[in-house]
Amino acid sequence: MSNEKRSLAQNLGITRTVIRPREEIDIQLREDRIGKYFRKYLNRFVFAEFSEEFMSKSKAGDLMRGVPIPLRKKEIKDFAGGDGIPMLVLAENMTWVMGCDPHFKHTKDYVAILSKLYNYKLYEGMLKEGRDAAERGEMDNACIHFRACLCMQHNYMHGMYSYARACRAMYLSSRNEEYVGRFKAEALDWFELLTEEHPRFAQGYYYLGYAYLNIGLYTKADIAWKNFIRFSRNGKDKKEIRTRLSQIAEPVRIETGYNKIMAGRYEEGIMDLEPFLKSRFNDWWPLYYYLGVAYEMTGSRKEAVSSFKKALQLNGSHIETMRELLNIYEDEGDKANIKKYREKIKLVEEAMEEERQIHLAETREEDKQLQKQEMSLLEPEHIELEEEESEEESSDGEETEPRKRMVKRLGKKD
Repeated sequence: MSNEKRSLAQNLGITRTVIRPREEIDIQLREDRIGKYFRKYLNRFVFAEFSEEFMSKSKAGDLMRGVPIPLRKKEIKDFAGGDGIPMLVLAENMTWVMGCDPHFKHTKDYVAILSKLYNYKLYEGMLKEGRDAAERGEMDNACIHFRACLCMQHNYMHGMYSYARACRAMYLSSRNEEYVGRFKAEALDWFELLTEEHPRFAQGYYYLGYAYLNIGLYTKADIAWKNFIRFSRNGKDKKEIRTRLSQIAEPVRIETGYNKIMAGRYEEGIMDLEPFLKSRFNDWWPLYYYLGVAYEMTGSRKEAVSSFKKALQLNGSHIETMRELLNIYEDEGDKANIKKYREKIKLVEEAMEEERQIHLAETREEDKQLQKQEMSLLEPEHIELEEEESEEESSDGEETEPRKRMVKRLGKKD
């Protein structure tokens, strides 16, 4: 390929090494792990349909037919009374519905209508509304607008970045274990997607590095931050990240040793890890666990047992270490230690199951509270239109034909 035909990114050596299927990157298609925290806001809306007169005057009229309009309950009177509601208000309502639930069955219709009416300017407006809400500390509001923005354009760089940062801010401010776990996973996913879709955007790597560090993935943090250094022009942030890189240099080497052992390269792993037994990392229990595995697999059983026991001194509930020791004692026929470690494993498993049941009960209770707040997680209320007859007298005193007036009756959608 000649340089003339290569893109700027390719000439700079920047290429997308990961191209995911659309269902993994499009917020309308991918799993919505945090949607249940926003669907309660759907209860603010009821639905009606555009009139034929309105559709005939709109350039998006052909897209509006049969599509329910989300209305806030306070807007029903204006809509019913004929005063009219500005299209921008309806657009904001559609934004909320899409942002609360990107899987809502009319999201694609809303995207098509809004795209026809406003083009790219609208999702830039959604982004601004989200950022303004975040500045006010209204993080649910912010997140909903960023999600709606991504419904409009699934790989919009600023939408991806703002959404990931919002999820990060939300889990950092919570103490609810499940909430934190869901928002942390969502933030990590979107920082990864951001760097894959926009590999020259430095700030994506900045936050991705911290996300990896937060879950102990030092090698990935190292790679992300080196990319940040490569693309960033912010001298202050680059200085900060160079300090971080120096701080994780040794953990990266330890993680490299772990990975070699997991890959079956036991001797290499031992050579990488043994020097750290006399370092400031000599109280890291995984160091002893992985060395124990490597020692056992290379025939150094005495060293393996010693390493596994040291790992348990530092982390007394690590069940995999107990199982490694049990396997050794079963192989040796050591009945006393077989009994000892079987009982320890049983106690830990029972404690883990009890903790899991408590967590499930807390999750069920949280879901029950959400359902009480929002009445229905799946469908907002629906407006059906029916005709109500009223009689008027004509000027000559005779009754005219019944005058038809559109009345809105609230009820659940069939």
